Amino acid sequence: MSAIELDFTLARGNFQLQVATDIPARGVTALFGPSGSGKTTLLRCIAGLEQADSGRLRVNGEIWQGEGINLPVHRRALGYVFQESSLFSHLDVRRNLLYGLKRTPATERRIPFAEAVQLLNLEALLELRPQQLSGGQRQRAAIARALLSSPKLLLMDEPMASLDLQGKAEILPYLDSIHERLQIPVIYVSHSPEEVVRIADHMLLLDNGRVQANGALNQLLTRTDLPLAHLDEACAVVDGEIVEHDRQYHLTYLAVAGGKLAISQLAKPIGHRARIRILARDVSLARQPAQQSSIINVLPVQVAAIEPSHDPAKLLLKLDMGGDFMLAQITAKSAALLALQCGEQVYAQVKSVALMR
Repeated sequence: MSAIELDFTLARGNFQLQVATDIPARGVTALFGPSGSGKTTLLRCIAGLEQADSGRLRVNGEIWQGEGINLPVHRRALGYVFQESSLFSHLDVRRNLLYGLKRTPATERRIPFAEAVQLLNLEALLELRPQQLSGGQRQRAAIARALLSSPKLLLMDEPMASLDLQGKAEILPYLDSIHERLQIPVIYVSHSPEEVVRIADHMLLLDNGRVQANGALNQLLTRTDLPLAHLDEACAVVDGEIVEHDRQYHLTYLAVAGGKLAISQLAKPIGHRARIRILARDVSLARQPAQQSSIINVLPVQVAAIEPSHDPAKLLLKLDMGGDFMLAQITAKSAALLALQCGEQVYAQVKSVALMR
């Protein structure tokens, strides 16, 4: 399997970064963790902007750093999107984009100018200066400029941190488009669970400069030994395939591990892949499928783990839905009344399902 191999050690005052791991060279890998955990420092080491005390970086078998090689920033085939757009204020959007394009020799250009403009919906903005744009528009232009350098790796350092809610809502669909249409691996730094569950496929969880966990997104979200499962917004992220549309009741059915789930109708064809989020607090359990209930999403599951919650009145359950997992937060009293034990088959009643992409 293609991979990005990382091995960096860096000491700065009281902080030490020690990361030695591999991540997939496809899809979006989220670097996630609390402030000060080393997310941006690691990203800058990958880019060559931060000189690690020792470092090794291999991208799809190509050595960028290590074994006597240390490519300078401009020779690493990567694009970098910062928290602020970093556009040149004296150039209009068109010339900012052309700057990114001209950095790449013509023989190595893989993303045409027109495609980048169309992908980020910049046609109407090409003649404007950065100061005439909204925050979301500036970041869209910055992303397009990074893509026009035809990178083998795209680094994004909290690209929505400086945006308000409207700006974030504006830019997220374009990040989805990049994910769907381009085969460029992305390493995405964020401290927002909402962003991560929307766009990431894989997660590298950092804490105090070290790798706490590394794996597929839902695998880490539903690991009860990690802090993610104990957040108020603890959730599972499940990918499914559209198998049916119910025109009468405006519903779309997704085939997921363990059965089918209904969501509000999507204008997408049968076979389209979609991602949904299931919050742990929206899952209840029953010994038998409920009769005459308003809850239509019910899946047979096996209790894989029962853990204490940060709230002593509640328990956190990990549920195996047929090879994939979800979480449930229920009261300790409910667990006692149902006499729940690990390994038992029960029914998960999902009160709400949110479409992520």
